[in-house]
Amino acid sequence: MTTLPRPTAALSADEARRIALRAQGFLGAPDRRSGVRGVLRHLGAVQLDTISVLARSHELIPYARLGSVGRKTVDAAYWTDTHAFEYWSHAACILPIEEWPHFAFRRRAYRDRPHWNHDLPEGAYDQVIKQLRTEGPLTATELGGAKKTSEWWDWSGTKVAVERALMHGEVVCVQRRGWKRVYDLAERAVPGALLHDELDDTECLRRLVRLAGQSLGVGTRADIADYHRLKGEQVEAVIADSGLVPVEVEGWGKPAWADPAALATPPRGRHRTTLLSPFDSLIWDRARTERIFGFTHRLEAYVPKPKRVYGYFAMPVLAGGRLVGRVDPAREGSDILVARQVTLDGPKAVPAVAEALVEAASWVGCTTVRVERVDAPELREPLLREVTRSLIAALR
Repeated sequence: MTTLPRPTAALSADEARRIALRAQGFLGAPDRRSGVRGVLRHLGAVQLDTISVLARSHELIPYARLGSVGRKTVDAAYWTDTHAFEYWSHAACILPIEEWPHFAFRRRAYRDRPHWNHDLPEGAYDQVIKQLRTEGPLTATELGGAKKTSEWWDWSGTKVAVERALMHGEVVCVQRRGWKRVYDLAERAVPGALLHDELDDTECLRRLVRLAGQSLGVGTRADIADYHRLKGEQVEAVIADSGLVPVEVEGWGKPAWADPAALATPPRGRHRTTLLSPFDSLIWDRARTERIFGFTHRLEAYVPKPKRVYGYFAMPVLAGGRLVGRVDPAREGSDILVARQVTLDGPKAVPAVAEALVEAASWVGCTTVRVERVDAPELREPLLREVTRSLIAALR
């Protein structure tokens, strides 16, 4: 049995919540000078997802922190000048390019993997590498086709080969074009000083555990492991040497670790009011979200429609450092943002939800907000009045 070190500090639940908010970029003035690239470096990972309702998740992440940054600016910031690469972290994520060496442990694991979901046709791997060397960067379609049939899972031999090369680290996704991965050789896409697998597994894991702790501010072992989807035993092996310090958090009931820099300065400043992607790293871990915010959230996009409670892509609303409601958004034409369903945590949430709706509408180019269903009927009219007031104020 491992002997845990004595906590260096005791935090109240409120202090831990505020530390987490600041670490995730929601408390205090945002660093607008570093922009989207600064958000990526600060978070260490921005999750990608195919769902696009209000916008795609990797666009929503910087928007939630910086406000109405241009959507074209977001994509350009990620992919221009080899600033980032896509790889498997918490899920499929955009990662800062300087972290390429620290994912060597995962690339090695993929190279040693004995079983795969798709068989690799003989000669397909070498053919993909040859074609990228002479013609790249290319999408799977440009390489020869991504699918054998129309079924999403029925990959072509070319797609199997290029995805295997991506996992091995011989190929890199250098951007998304119409949501298709654009592949290039790592030797061409990754800066020479970073293009190596020299770090051993321990050093890679130590770095990722420290990065997760910094991005979370404070977290349990499970929180830290989940950030880059490490195994519990991997975190256990390196956390003592990661630079994180043990702390005790009121009500958590589990040992926790914190970034010492987060403990050095009390978190204070302006709170952000915004809609959150369900894939935002502030809330992507359901257990942590419940523990910190007392808020239970589940993505219902894959739940049969009759069984949905909050809606297809319900987005939690952050205001005053709390999660105060949910909005299930949709678009109608080019100028109407539809709130198909709004869930409010009482009357006090009305102004914040209205503000978040109107700002999001402006960001995606909508001039009107239409509210359909409100879970508390008595709050429908107050919400409509606040939305109207916010729309008028936005036009001034």
